[in-house]
Amino acid sequence: MEGPHGGPLLEIIMRLFVLFLLAFNTLAVAAADATRIERNIRDGLSRIAPDMEVDQVNQTPIDGLYEVVLGAEVIYMTGDGRYVMRGELLDLEKQSNLTQEVRAGMRQQLLADLPTDNMIRFSNGKSDHVIYVFTDTDCGYCRKLHQDVPYLNEHGVEVRYLAYPRAGLESKTYKEMTSVWCADDRQAALTRAKQDKQVDARDCNNPVADQYELGRKVGVNGTPAIYLANGRALPGYVPPEQLLAILNGDR
Repeated sequence: MEGPHGGPLLEIIMRLFVLFLLAFNTLAVAAADATRIERNIRDGLSRIAPDMEVDQVNQTPIDGLYEVVLGAEVIYMTGDGRYVMRGELLDLEKQSNLTQEVRAGMRQQLLADLPTDNMIRFSNGKSDHVIYVFTDTDCGYCRKLHQDVPYLNEHGVEVRYLAYPRAGLESKTYKEMTSVWCADDRQAALTRAKQDKQVDARDCNNPVADQYELGRKVGVNGTPAIYLANGRALPGYVPPEQLLAILNGDR
């Protein structure tokens, strides 16, 4: 080591300082590019849907193509905001569906953030798995699934119901589901409704409308709509034995 006015130590410090400046400049340029691309994409979408909310913009493995997350929906756009694509992005080498992975992640977060007190939960207190079910009181397959709930509870599955009146927020079903969610015993009221029995009319501050809008956001297009805790969507009614196999990782 040489004196304070020069030598190898000073040279090393200067080189490190130059490398730091280069790295900082590279990061600053990358951040500026990312900001510009995101602005282009938001501007492009605003031309066709001014009220559309963009949650995330992420680079895909394909140069120049960006993943745009809109709630639990995913589209793809070019960095200049000019071209947009809808569809599935597949990685053939890894044999994975990148689009479905993103959708599942967004659903997982949305469902995890929900207050459990707003759901109607069926459990025996010893659950190994949780499923979220968007349900309607007059849907035939919803009623069939509800008959499976004791079996599912017995085998360690907690069922968390969310309201999804398929006919909309002005329908008779919406009023019935409001009465269910406002009942003193919501589990009993939901069971009565699914047995096509009368439920006492009730009204209160309830989450039915919010859960309906959440269902639309995550892509519910029919009931029952079953989602696993990891955000995976199952296609409608699933027999209980098959559902357990899925939850236990057998398929």
